[in-house]
Amino acid sequence: CACVCVCSLSGRDMIGIAFTGSGKTLVFTLPIIMFALEQEKRLPFFKREGPYGLIICPSRELARQTHGIIEYYCKLLEEEGAPQMRTALCIGGMSVKEQMEVVKHGVHMMVATPGRLMDLLQKKMVSLDICRYLALDEADRMIDMGFEEDIRTIFSYFKGQRQTLLFSATMPKKIQNFAKSALVKPVTINVGRAGAASLDVIQEVEYVKEEAKMVYLLECLQKTPPPVLIFAEKKADVDAIHEYLLLKGVEAVAIHGGKDQEERTKAIEAFKEGKKDVLVATDVASKGLDFPAIQHVVNYDMPEEIENYVHRIGRTGRSGKTGIATTFINKGCDESVLMDLKALLVEAKQKVPPVLQVLQTGDETMLDIGGERGCTFCGGLGHRITDCPKLEAMQTKQVTNIGRKDYLAHSSMDF
Repeated sequence: CACVCVCSLSGRDMIGIAFTGSGKTLVFTLPIIMFALEQEKRLPFFKREGPYGLIICPSRELARQTHGIIEYYCKLLEEEGAPQMRTALCIGGMSVKEQMEVVKHGVHMMVATPGRLMDLLQKKMVSLDICRYLALDEADRMIDMGFEEDIRTIFSYFKGQRQTLLFSATMPKKIQNFAKSALVKPVTINVGRAGAASLDVIQEVEYVKEEAKMVYLLECLQKTPPPVLIFAEKKADVDAIHEYLLLKGVEAVAIHGGKDQEERTKAIEAFKEGKKDVLVATDVASKGLDFPAIQHVVNYDMPEEIENYVHRIGRTGRSGKTGIATTFINKGCDESVLMDLKALLVEAKQKVPPVLQVLQTGDETMLDIGGERGCTFCGGLGHRITDCPKLEAMQTKQVTNIGRKDYLAHSSMDF
């Protein structure tokens, strides 16, 4: 962490690759505060001036959390006699008028989601003329969500030279290509292999029939004391699990992209404050959110991509603590992602269940060619790029979209 901070303060562009829960948020928030403080001391910010530093996050929840961290440290500095530093939070689901009220007085730093920031830039309500520091948090998630074009457009609003920091838990080919074109001679710092799971998480994989999942889920909740985080792929499953747990007397809340911002915020706050024991969520909650007390994550289903699995289980075992991740699999799971899961378990020296042991990953020697392990496109360890389901899906989507304008370019989470 100290090494990355030194690199951030040097002014060099940087790529930070680290498993979730490694403390990388502080690595880009502390330097941005120090840079902004230095600028304020040289020449105080005027009305409508700023931001000097910008942090872009993939989801509202992560942006809100990052904004809270910056405000916490700014307040500590102010108590020690430092000048006041203002930070704007620009995300969907909040009043634009309220957000602009903060910007109007001049801001040193801004934390934003891509969709809302694009909207404000296009309407000339926000200017990046003096912005010199940009951090892209959970960059792999943003690219996966389809925000690459938006982020490149945001780059065009910068007037002067900028320092860009890119942070990611996984490093598939698409992110590598994006980083090459967006950053200038970046320093790359690895904390473990890109896409690797945290070694502080005990990974348990259970074969559970679809019809038995709900009952087995209740048993799983007995493994550790609360709080427990449950992930499901579909919004309908999140609602069904939430309703079932409430009927069984479990203090639970749920969040997904179909709920409005106020509902999601209240649910997360109740869970963080210990008022609720269980949070049921889609992958929206796996994007960088920090729940320090969580000892147990349950994957009600196996995500379609191994990167999502890494992000999910990264909600526990944070900051050096040990956690448990229980994952339900059955015959409905995609074999390719199960092979990636098997390889991930072997790499982390975790127990591989019999149902995964029998899976053949083809010619094992072919999975390590020329120093490249697994698939060079998505980072999965259980297959090569010639068999990559993610690449195939992307190519199919591109063919389908030829000649058709994408009117749904922004994620619904962002507005």
